[in-house]
Amino acid sequence: MQNYPIRLTSVSKVYDSELVETHALSDINLEICGGDYISISGPSGCGKSTLLSILGLLDQPTSGQYFIDNVDVASLNFNESAKIRNEKIGFVFQSFNLIDELSVFDNVALPLRYSAKSMSKNEIEKRVMASLEMVDMSHRQAHFPNQLSGGQQQRIAIARAIVHQPTILLVDEPTGNLDSKSGDMVMALLSELNRKGVTICMVTHDARYADAAAIKLKLQDGVMIREVELDKAV
Repeated sequence: MQNYPIRLTSVSKVYDSELVETHALSDINLEICGGDYISISGPSGCGKSTLLSILGLLDQPTSGQYFIDNVDVASLNFNESAKIRNEKIGFVFQSFNLIDELSVFDNVALPLRYSAKSMSKNEIEKRVMASLEMVDMSHRQAHFPNQLSGGQQQRIAIARAIVHQPTILLVDEPTGNLDSKSGDMVMALLSELNRKGVTICMVTHDARYADAAAIKLKLQDGVMIREVELDKAV
């Protein structure tokens, strides 16, 4: 029996204003299996970011059901949603979202220090260093974000996203602010993380990077118009 940590059934999202009703997503059905690498692509305004926000429990669908580890998110209150988000989901953003006043080590340690689970200083250090080693940035632990290149900052952002060992990594345009060489390095890192068992769901506008995923999804006007599963051995 396959493990589907994420499952969406007939999910739609409608934004209402005084003048217009916008259907951001329409009847989305999606199952993400543990260990999958999924890319979501499509034109600007097609619903990619809305879908990622719903997957990350940052927004709620207007209709349909969303299950994460067999829990219907509609049954969760604010604190329960935050707990699942903090424990099971890692986020990587286009803009890095690192805190300039904190060292690399302290940026990566933030999710652990704000976790509901109390961790000792030694446990936090072990987790942070393991994450930094995974992205080959342990030698930069004492540096600050403004001392790093864009590619290095994104690797630090990935280390922060995986430090609490999430079930799934949600990645929003990870190469959007990077040159092609740095972008290629970040994509190679994501592929390596996936080979080590991390489930990845990535939004990207770059067709070349979308092809790195084993499963490619395309959205058009809020509708999933194509799903392509590639040979994972390629």
